[in-house]
Amino acid sequence: MIVHCPQCGKQLKLSEKIRESIENLEPGRKIKVKCVHCSAPFGLDGADMAGKTAAAVSPVSSRVRPPSPPDISWLREGAFEDQEVVEDIPKALVLFPDIPARATVVKAAEDLGYLVEQIAFAEDALDKMRFVDYAAIFLHSRFEEGGVDTGAFHLAMRVMPMSRRRMVFYVLVGEQFQTLYDLQALACSANLVVNDAEVSLIGTILKKAIPEYEALFGPLLEELQVAGK
Repeated sequence: MIVHCPQCGKQLKLSEKIRESIENLEPGRKIKVKCVHCSAPFGLDGADMAGKTAAAVSPVSSRVRPPSPPDISWLREGAFEDQEVVEDIPKALVLFPDIPARATVVKAAEDLGYLVEQIAFAEDALDKMRFVDYAAIFLHSRFEEGGVDTGAFHLAMRVMPMSRRRMVFYVLVGEQFQTLYDLQALACSANLVVNDAEVSLIGTILKKAIPEYEALFGPLLEELQVAGK
């Protein structure tokens, strides 16, 4: 749902939840929202939604120059970049020592639809994360010397800005963790912990944990995105 702030005129994208709330309003009632650009509050009702949505999809000005047509030379040549095909696939990062459990985790993530990358050193992983947004990260406690207590990668995850951290499903694996123990995960700034003994079941564990995470935090993340946070 697209509306415009009556104060600054900037375009705002409202969530599906807000749209449903407006549709369910009693006659004469309005729902109050706050512009993420100028912080001005304003009310919306069903009539406002219809009018402003229509305005949002209408041409802004005849003077706006449309973008150039796309380059379709690859279509005639029959060649294209592979990355154009996988661009929208969520990416997962697996940081494990060279142990059999690594292949198990990689397969489980791929089965869930992730495009998996493996990196051997924490410094390289941290450098890669400057340019790539991973939807899921799997870190084994033996990946770095010092484990999760002093390892550089885990420390970076703990201090990562929340605007970015909340978009990552962070999984810690190791002999000191108790599988699916939420309190331990919270204490370690992770979303999920898995014991080495249950790595063979990580596919099933993820099928349970990820939907629960999305059901719990999905609406909150949606509202935060609408608010520009």
